[in-house]
Amino acid sequence: MLADQQDMGRSWRIYIKIARPDHWVKHVFIIPGIVAAIALLAPLEEHILYRILLGTISACLISSGNYVINEWLDAEFDRHHPLKQFRPGAQGNLSGRIVTVEYLILAAVGLALASQLGPLFQYASLLFVLSGITYNVRPFRTKDCAFLDVMSEAINNPIRLALGWAMVSSMTLPPLSLIGSYWMGGAFLMAAKRLGEYRFITQEKGEAAARLYRKSFATYNVELLIVSCFMYAVIANFLLAVFLIKYRTEYLLSFPLFAILFAYYLHLALKPASIAQRPERLHRDRGLIVILVFLTATLTLLSFIDIPLLEQAASSHFLQLRLSQ
Repeated sequence: MLADQQDMGRSWRIYIKIARPDHWVKHVFIIPGIVAAIALLAPLEEHILYRILLGTISACLISSGNYVINEWLDAEFDRHHPLKQFRPGAQGNLSGRIVTVEYLILAAVGLALASQLGPLFQYASLLFVLSGITYNVRPFRTKDCAFLDVMSEAINNPIRLALGWAMVSSMTLPPLSLIGSYWMGGAFLMAAKRLGEYRFITQEKGEAAARLYRKSFATYNVELLIVSCFMYAVIANFLLAVFLIKYRTEYLLSFPLFAILFAYYLHLALKPASIAQRPERLHRDRGLIVILVFLTATLTLLSFIDIPLLEQAASSHFLQLRLSQ
């Protein structure tokens, strides 16, 4: 009897584990949406703290649902990864019936909570669910196609931005320049993740194992992934500059820190056994945290400082020199 209870306890822990609550830290990308909406909009929704709490729980449940089907549908591929081969799915320790029920419960409860927060949050949450399906489930399974895999996984970034924004304002949309920057920034992160994975697997098990683990690796190589990281970073920062100039010119002074952030992250992706492979653990990197703290402090300070000359310089008018005769 005791042995049966222990087996049952281990079984339930496995199904909690594949929901990956440790990955909820990725919802930190919701915060800029909240902050941007508070900074740019008025009036704001009532009971904001309650809406943020309810919305965060909803987002966590939906993302866990996506992780559950990812674990089940990636089992045959994860067996070729030096670390993921020990996941419950890759070890054959999951029941398809239980996985299906778990996914449906997580997605349904997440969407039910989302319906309480207005149309924008509800539509963004539905898109969150659909992105998990198209990314993982055949015949879509966009994760198998080079470049499309990055773009379709990165769409979760602007979705999180919209979720944060909708917690504060349920009837407006975030600026398109900010949405685009968030999407391309997410694409940079995902391409850097692919770069770290590709280098790690090929070093540990060879190129053949890399292609068996992720079909898109039949197209990718180190050079192509680095070039794609550069492209996504350029587009992301261009759109970010558009947003900053349009909504608060003073924020342009923070731009060097954004450049340093992207450069440092690429540096992480190029390290052996890169931490960029596991974004849920990035908060453990001190260098990254220091850059983010400085960037946050700079943006906060610039929120309260007006620099008319900078506004003038960024306008569409030419600056005129006044020379004494």
